[in-house]
Amino acid sequence: MSLGVLNNISAIYAQNNLSATQNNLSKTLQQLSSGSRINSGADDAAGLAVADGLAANETALAQSSRNASDATGLLQTADGALSQVTSLLNRAVTLATQAANGTLSSSQVSSANQEYQNILTQINNIGTTTNFNGTSVFSSTARNFFVSDGTTAGSATYSDTVGTLSTSSVGTSAATSTSAAVSLTTPSTSSSSAASTTTLTLGATTNTVSGTLALAVGTGSSHSITIASGTSMSALATQINADTTYQGAGITAAYNSTTGALTISGPTAASSDLDTTGSSLSDTTPASGTGSGVDFTASTVSALTASSAKNVLTALTTAIGDVAFQRGTIGANINQLASAQSVASNEQTNLTAAEDNIRATDYGQAASNLSKYQVLSQTGISALAQANSVQQEVTKLLQ
Repeated sequence: MSLGVLNNISAIYAQNNLSATQNNLSKTLQQLSSGSRINSGADDAAGLAVADGLAANETALAQSSRNASDATGLLQTADGALSQVTSLLNRAVTLATQAANGTLSSSQVSSANQEYQNILTQINNIGTTTNFNGTSVFSSTARNFFVSDGTTAGSATYSDTVGTLSTSSVGTSAATSTSAAVSLTTPSTSSSSAASTTTLTLGATTNTVSGTLALAVGTGSSHSITIASGTSMSALATQINADTTYQGAGITAAYNSTTGALTISGPTAASSDLDTTGSSLSDTTPASGTGSGVDFTASTVSALTASSAKNVLTALTTAIGDVAFQRGTIGANINQLASAQSVASNEQTNLTAAEDNIRATDYGQAASNLSKYQVLSQTGISALAQANSVQQEVTKLLQ
């Protein structure tokens, strides 16, 4: 290789390597000082995107855990208040039992009634004044408690209803289903090209049907089937189509899940009209929510007297059961929220660990890199100095 002074190629190589070493050394020192392996998008673009996404999930889950905790606090406040209501009702039971005994004078019964009235007033006050974060606890309006990991798929809303508490409604009772009579439509006229049809429609697609269904074709004999309680419309269609007598008469049924209507058809022939005489059907709406509690404003139990004591005692016993039912419902909701909080906390912990694996500095590796780049920096500076001094040897040729 010829000697020249226009460009010092060796020095350029040494300078480039030294520059790369200094960049890596700077990055390593930044990782060691910050504790984070990713300090800019240039460090690991894909890793930064994943880590930031996980951080967002963690933030949502942390707040969701607090949401569930706050909701649990509200429900526990209601449960604690109802516990005191049970104690008051038990005292009222003692008073009613005592007032029913003929050994008490009228003034003594009047004193018992005064305490009974105070108990009813206090129960009403508990229902009115008990609040959580400035919001009344006892309400028939459902409260929605939100738990999420920050994504639509990972979100859940828990709807819990505490129920009201007042003198006119102490406790809550289990809801009951309601039934009402329902009829088939008047069958259409059949022909050689059209079948006679009749339809049955319930109040809602979630309702069920029960009773007796009687069908005949033309002047033929009527055939009845018994529809068990809780039968859905689709199940009724299956029951009709599986009946051999109806099969022989050419009677079929089809359920439309969109409209909720059940259509029963006869054979396609003249004088083959369907006859629904004898049918007796009920439309049952399933139980939902809860029923009201005991009304102590009713005239039979609003005051405690020797004559009303037995009625009051019966109402108090029912109220104690209704309060227990209300507390049981609240307790089930508390357990559900506790489970949701536990899941959110565990998921947050696991996501934090996953984010840490991506983002955190591996100090063992970083310390090793620091030592390596410090040595390379020192040798690079030395090499650059040597490369710069090589060209000075050219002057010796000119001596």
